[in-house]
Amino acid sequence: MNLDRAVLALAGSMVLVSALLVAVLSPWWLLLTAFVGLNLLQSSITGFCPAALLFRRLGLSAGCAFR
Repeated sequence: MNLDRAVLALAGSMVLVSALLVAVLSPWWLLLTAFVGLNLLQSSITGFCPAALLFRRLGLSAGCAFR
């Protein structure tokens, strides 16, 4: 798995977990979904992604999006 796929997998997992928490616990968990979406948007504009930095430190190889 490369860095790009790891970031996408993390974002997708967080959105699914948030949807589950909204259905089971409280609609306030939609804030987690909004946070993930805003983070994806800002990383597409600025190129800075905290998750990519974390995965890079864990030793994942770079993909075409995060070099």
